Amino acid sequence: MREKFRQQLEEMYHQMVVMGGLCQQAIAVAVKTLEEEEDTAENLEAQVFALDGEIDDMEREIEGMCTKLLLRQQPVAKDLRRITAALKMVTDLERIGDQASDIAELARFIRKGSSQHSHLNQMATDVVKMISESVDAFIHLDIDRARQVIAYDDVVDQWFDKIKSELVTQIATNKEGSEELLDVFMVAKYLERIGDHATNLAEWVEYALTGVRSKDGRWIDPDTPQHGQDLT
Repeated sequence: MREKFRQQLEEMYHQMVVMGGLCQQAIAVAVKTLEEEEDTAENLEAQVFALDGEIDDMEREIEGMCTKLLLRQQPVAKDLRRITAALKMVTDLERIGDQASDIAELARFIRKGSSQHSHLNQMATDVVKMISESVDAFIHLDIDRARQVIAYDDVVDQWFDKIKSELVTQIATNKEGSEELLDVFMVAKYLERIGDHATNLAEWVEYALTGVRSKDGRWIDPDTPQHGQDLT
């Protein structure tokens, strides 16, 4: 029985790696649409939407696997935490796929060669790295790597603040182009949110390994109701 449980866990881990890889690919393709001309950009946009659909399918598949593990194997202690963490993590991965699609949609309204593109590319590279490191930390039970991801979110936030500051200045001097600049801002905002989701992934790795989750600089046990939390 224990060997079968281990095999099912390994399969669930493998599927999470695949799902994480699809999220990373969706982000990379979505950002690439910012640089391509219309025909190519439309093809890339379609690729992002297709990837998002695959990510949605994988969320349901992994949720089903986790549910079967919970019902049939009735895991306890660290095994229960790992499965619970996986259920939470696939939700964040699914939302990352949605936000990659949002970026691809916005790209059609942004002219090529924007001065912000290099910053957006760097943000995308950073959040892709965070996703990869978070999933690897979960698979390899590496709490140090998870905490490095949590700390690295500050770097992504700094990129967002830099882009926002530059866009505010540009909007003030270029009223006619303000709508396009707002679209650039929204791309940066979606990347910043993806960074937050990647941080959530790493925090669930902490929970899987320690039984507590760091949030806003504090250690929080997700099984303990917090002030103002709805208990119903």
